[in-house]
Amino acid sequence: MTVFEYKALNAKGKNISGIVDADNQAAAQGKLKQQNLFPVSLRSVESKTDGNGSESQSLKINLFSRIKSSEIAMITQLISTLLSAGFPLVKAVSTVVGQTRSKSFQKILSSVKDAIEKGSTFADALAQYPKVFSPVYINMVAAGESSGTLEIVLERLADFSEKKEENKKKIQAALAYPIIMCVIGFLVLIILLTYIVPGIIDIFSDLNQALPLPTLVLINVSNFFKSFWWAIMLLPFLIMAIIYFVRKTEKGELFLDKLIICLPVAGNLIQKLIAARFSRTLGSLLENGVPLLTALKITKSIAGNKVVCNLIGTATESVQQGGELGETLSKSRYFPNLASQMIKVGEKSGEMEKMLEKSADLYEKDVQTAMTAATSLLEPIIILIMGVVVGMIIMAIYLPMVEINQMVR
Repeated sequence: MTVFEYKALNAKGKNISGIVDADNQAAAQGKLKQQNLFPVSLRSVESKTDGNGSESQSLKINLFSRIKSSEIAMITQLISTLLSAGFPLVKAVSTVVGQTRSKSFQKILSSVKDAIEKGSTFADALAQYPKVFSPVYINMVAAGESSGTLEIVLERLADFSEKKEENKKKIQAALAYPIIMCVIGFLVLIILLTYIVPGIIDIFSDLNQALPLPTLVLINVSNFFKSFWWAIMLLPFLIMAIIYFVRKTEKGELFLDKLIICLPVAGNLIQKLIAARFSRTLGSLLENGVPLLTALKITKSIAGNKVVCNLIGTATESVQQGGELGETLSKSRYFPNLASQMIKVGEKSGEMEKMLEKSADLYEKDVQTAMTAATSLLEPIIILIMGVVVGMIIMAIYLPMVEINQMVR
């Protein structure tokens, strides 16, 4: 079947756009008329094939129409529900196509449905879109298809995605207020030193009197900000650009990731966050029938830190040679000791999946508690620093005024 993109009018004369799949344009028009839609324009989304004759990613995802993970989780849950209700896979995927607002995602789901109709497995059809569906998602679907428990696996995948998104939003919400306060404080400081302070300082300069040290320091700082405010504003972007290009090299990425994970307080928090992600992902893969070595390779690809990625690679080699996963992880200072001990217990008891799940729950709660505590401390610290800076500026302006007042007397 061909995927057609349409613009049509409904019975009330309202403009509607979307996609429909049909054998040809006439069949597509017929489908729209059955839905009481009157097509204004109808064009096919052409499929391209690769060198081997298989369908490639013909529906390229636009850079500015990124598909949200929440949409993927919602569609996954819907497909799972429909499969549990007895719907065939093709019918289930076809039914959920119109349930997402993203046109890109609608096209992808239609393409996935077409691939299944042509004899492809669900996992292989999803694998054509690696930028949308992660290796964890694809491999769990493949395991569900092979074991005949696809609807259960999809339900777990939806829960897994929703929990991951929920944790991400909690961290973002915790960091949002301190970051906004820092940015506003920095902008206020630049405005003070660039526009307001120089006008007040000029009054003292015209008196040709010796000024106190704090006032002289303020004058020099103000002159620097006034002359190079543009460089100060560009500095954060320059630092981000340097980090970006350093991370492009393998040694640079390893150096930065090692630096981040070894930071005094933040490094410990990052280690716990990585351990939670590792435990949650590995546990979900193993629980759904993915072999340990395959699961470790997938987990390695989404570790998010080069140091931990290399550690997982070493652990994978050790397991392949008959070693124990927990024992290898426990030898590294970059992986929390409690997490490795829980994995050891899981290996010995044969309940690895349960121990990984408990480890993930433990560290996710630990990270959330630490983030809440840190942000609670950050807010008064930021206010205190801003108060001290403003107080020093006021003192530097006030001191020469006191001296001038004494001279007048």
